[in-house]
Amino acid sequence: MGAEANLKEKNITLPQPPVPLANYIGAVRVGTLLFVSGHGPLGADGKPTARGKLGRDLTVEQGYQAARVVGLNMLATVRANLGSLDKVKRIVKVLGMVNTTEGFGDQPKVINGFSDLIVDVFGEAIGKHARSAVGMAGLPQSIPVEIEMILEVE
Repeated sequence: MGAEANLKEKNITLPQPPVPLANYIGAVRVGTLLFVSGHGPLGADGKPTARGKLGRDLTVEQGYQAARVVGLNMLATVRANLGSLDKVKRIVKVLGMVNTTEGFGDQPKVINGFSDLIVDVFGEAIGKHARSAVGMAGLPQSIPVEIEMILEVE
């Protein structure tokens, strides 16, 4: 089953692709690679659905949910660029950045909110990816999570 069919089967609705907040575009295609810019957990109104630092303002579960919202936004950007998620051949690399307090060490658990969604949508063969999950001293608009990714596409 393809990614588009998986979305329907799992009742996952993608939002409108978020509008970039500065002087960049949401994704750039070079040959068979699609480089997706860093996305945050923005709602339909363009405002963050969550703000703050993991380890102080937000729990790991709240961070996980924020990372899932980022995933939905990124899938919307990918679909807008390719016309269909079924054109994705492989999720290659993901960089997950988590706004954390000093000493917070659960960045991988937070970014699992994104990775779990991607594997649910694409399956393991396409969706399992190389990944880094790192802590940051701060992120734009005090968002808790920012993620970027590289995909192989048709």
